[in-house]
Amino acid sequence: MTSEITLADLLSFRRLPDPVICGNCEDQFERIDQQRTCVQCGREQEQPEICQDCVRWPEDGFKNRALYHYNDQLKRFMSQYKFNGDYRLRVIFQTAMRRAIVAWHPEMVVPIPITPVTLYQRGFNQVAGLLEGIPMVEALRTKQREKGTPQADKNRQQRLLTPQPFLLNIENDQLVNKRILIVDDVYTTGRTIRHAATLLRESGAGEVHGLTLAHG
Repeated sequence: MTSEITLADLLSFRRLPDPVICGNCEDQFERIDQQRTCVQCGREQEQPEICQDCVRWPEDGFKNRALYHYNDQLKRFMSQYKFNGDYRLRVIFQTAMRRAIVAWHPEMVVPIPITPVTLYQRGFNQVAGLLEGIPMVEALRTKQREKGTPQADKNRQQRLLTPQPFLLNIENDQLVNKRILIVDDVYTTGRTIRHAATLLRESGAGEVHGLTLAHG
């Protein structure tokens, strides 16, 4: 999952080529079988029913679809793209994300936001990068300017107890009865995306569902 870029390329001021992913690397990204998933969170399992994690959530109509397993290859991708800031990698999954969004027929696509400090340090919102070219509305913003303890460093119980991290970033009347699709990169416990869904519903939205690149 690399492209060969020479020092001359870096110093030439030419636009660097988008990365080309070979078939071998692409095959290591494991698609989720959409016929065998939890009907709420999108985790792959033997039977298309509610998984043991989702039975603990209140029944509010929220459903999430995840496209890939969060396997080692996808973890390497996220490390290079999200944490090392290789923005060129955003193109790898754009087609898959676009097709999944079209299948939902949403009236509004809302990316999960990142804190202003994270945006300044990284230079981009990794979710918005995956959605490049797709009309989206930044309907949410974070309460905190700086990121607290990363979700990856918390255990499941700590993640589930995370307080509402978002505020509405648009007027309520823009949400009224809208069918909204929230997009995030990885579904782990579902706490983050469900916080977003709750806020949007409480602000007047109609149906609110989720789409994530991966399920961890």
